Amino acid sequence: MRQRPIPRRTPGNLPSDLSGFVGRGGELAELARLLESSRLVTVTGAGGVGKTRLVLAAARAAADAAAGPEPAQERYCDGVWLAELASVREPALLELALAEALGLSDQTARPPRTVLAEHLAERRLLLVLDGFEQLVDETADLVRDLLRRSPGLRVLAAGRRPLTLDGELSWPLAPLDPEDSLALLIERAAAADPTFALTEHNRAVLAELCARLDGLPLALELAAGRLRTLSPAQVLSRLEDRFALLTGGSRGALPRHRALRTAIGWSHELCTAAERLLWARLSVFAGQFDLDAAEYVCAGPDLPVDSVLDLVGELLGQSLLVREETAAGVRYRMLETVRIYGAGWLESLGDAGRLRRRHRDWYMGLATWCELDWFSPRQEEVAALVEAELPNLRLALECCLDEPEELHLGQYLAGTLWFYWAGCGRLTEGRHWLDRTLEGTGHGQDPDSEHEYESSRLKALWVLGYVAALQGDSVASMSALYECRDGAARSGNPVAGAYAVHRMGCLALISDDMARAGELLGSALGRYREAGELNSNVLMCQVELAMATAFQGDLAGALSLCEEVRDICEERGERWTKAYALYVLAYAALDAGGTAEARRLLAECVAINHRFRDLVGLVLAVELLALVTVTEGHPAEAAVLQGAAEPMWDGVGMRLFGSGYFNAPRLMCQERAGELLGAERYASCARHGRTLTVEALVERALRGPEPAPLPPGPLPRPRGAADRPMTRTGLKSRKPAGSPEGEPAG
Repeated sequence: MRQRPIPRRTPGNLPSDLSGFVGRGGELAELARLLESSRLVTVTGAGGVGKTRLVLAAARAAADAAAGPEPAQERYCDGVWLAELASVREPALLELALAEALGLSDQTARPPRTVLAEHLAERRLLLVLDGFEQLVDETADLVRDLLRRSPGLRVLAAGRRPLTLDGELSWPLAPLDPEDSLALLIERAAAADPTFALTEHNRAVLAELCARLDGLPLALELAAGRLRTLSPAQVLSRLEDRFALLTGGSRGALPRHRALRTAIGWSHELCTAAERLLWARLSVFAGQFDLDAAEYVCAGPDLPVDSVLDLVGELLGQSLLVREETAAGVRYRMLETVRIYGAGWLESLGDAGRLRRRHRDWYMGLATWCELDWFSPRQEEVAALVEAELPNLRLALECCLDEPEELHLGQYLAGTLWFYWAGCGRLTEGRHWLDRTLEGTGHGQDPDSEHEYESSRLKALWVLGYVAALQGDSVASMSALYECRDGAARSGNPVAGAYAVHRMGCLALISDDMARAGELLGSALGRYREAGELNSNVLMCQVELAMATAFQGDLAGALSLCEEVRDICEERGERWTKAYALYVLAYAALDAGGTAEARRLLAECVAINHRFRDLVGLVLAVELLALVTVTEGHPAEAAVLQGAAEPMWDGVGMRLFGSGYFNAPRLMCQERAGELLGAERYASCARHGRTLTVEALVERALRGPEPAPLPPGPLPRPRGAADRPMTRTGLKSRKPAGSPEGEPAG
């Protein structure tokens, strides 16, 4: 009997449809047909007509087809991906948001558009764009460029207006027909109140209600929320009483525009004064928010803090808020059309500026708390929280940049998020905000303001130096670090001076200047201790000093430094820095012949770095794991790991930082595996590795090699290594063996 094939899983990031999709069968079929004939299809229509729900349903259908048999799976073999752009307000972040949606973790200084184009060039996928109205020109320019450079790319967009590009098929979406309107209203009403049902007595009233709301899905869902407390006749009566008053807009406006305004305005009128006030104030949030944030930002003398929870519950019951379970806990979100309506009311109240500043202050405090809590057992929770709050943090940064006298607040916020930029794979975005906040010169006039401004600027400078160094931009890194060091000396800020010297040492380390790296890192460590500073940065300084010490031949000294770091990390619950200490300890274990111990240490290192999306730490661990693997006698698996590391370096920057010291293990692994496999089989295994996703690579690295091993045998010495003492791993090398590209290091 023929075994049934395992269903193929299509890559992508489409959310689950929690509430079910009602009707639109004909529209779904037509949309699928349009995607067959055009590489860009834009579904247009008024807010609330159901564009987003339709394109997501079409995208899920495309993903299901791609998971099926040939040839359907060929068109979108690289997946179906959603980019939600409604919370992106700044043009410079558009490309970053798209890269994030595609799961790209590029940490180099390359332009994000270049990264996107290179990623999409050879792929076949469907990209779904939603919420681009505020950046329609920039979105059109980006989509045009990507479609030209990526022949396998197709785009399905949802917006109130088309992108107006050559080859675009613009398809206006009509409201629901009477039958689907009634079905949607009944389903949503039953979800809000399980006792609700369609009867002969209420059918005519419900049909009339659907007709009055012009079949707009958002309007129907708002009405369904009211059916929990009002009868269908009461809902219709209240709607009719306000229909003429709430149409809004010009006399020539489309009926569906008037109906949407009517539905939202009617919901607004039915809210209590306190509910309307909270609705308006919640409009300052971008994307999701939690109850604590809502209480801080929105409460006041006219809205007591202990009333916010009950009011949020009322807005949820009226379908004006959506409750979502996330990795950061329970969070709330306002539909964009509803948010815009509330924002208009907030402006009319003359309170928008004050609320935006309160919003900024909350997220300044959140970032401060997260930085402190990063050095604790709650690191993973902090990473998930900042990830969830990123749209609001961006909004807070933009608020700081709007006023010259508040620029120092933006510098403080961008600098405080160093752990997220460097530790969670956000180097490119971090660089963007650091550069922007450091461009300006505005600050207060009194001495206290001057001091606050200088302190914030120094922090942003050393963080910029750190981020630029990791991106391989040594010129920008040194410029920022020298300015920070000199400014710290001038203003009497020893802590900022320690951070500047530390990051200069880090830059020397990856530039193969080990003597200078050891001197600078040792000096920074002493300064930290003198100032009483202890956090993840301080421990990372000690790990980097251990690396420089080991590369200069003192492996025992490096081992001692990293064992101390590991002990402190385990005591404090710190995991991110611990992963880098484990990397050095694995080197030491391998050098001593303990391949099993080295593999155990590196497996933990890989797991931690993957959890935090730290691509730098992850790819370093994979490179060393490849050397462990070939030492164990698994050359084919080692070649696969080396191949998998190559595209990861493309997202980090120069391979192995262009360092001969960091590159020595790779050369040794490559030579040993090539000798055992032969050039042709080694190349084949490496090619297979280059096809692995990061998730597949991590799973493979943690699982370990399965084939029967070859006899281990002695490891070869990399070419050009005759002038330096060699150990099993090359960690004690006194001179670099040459850069990864075959050029002299440095």
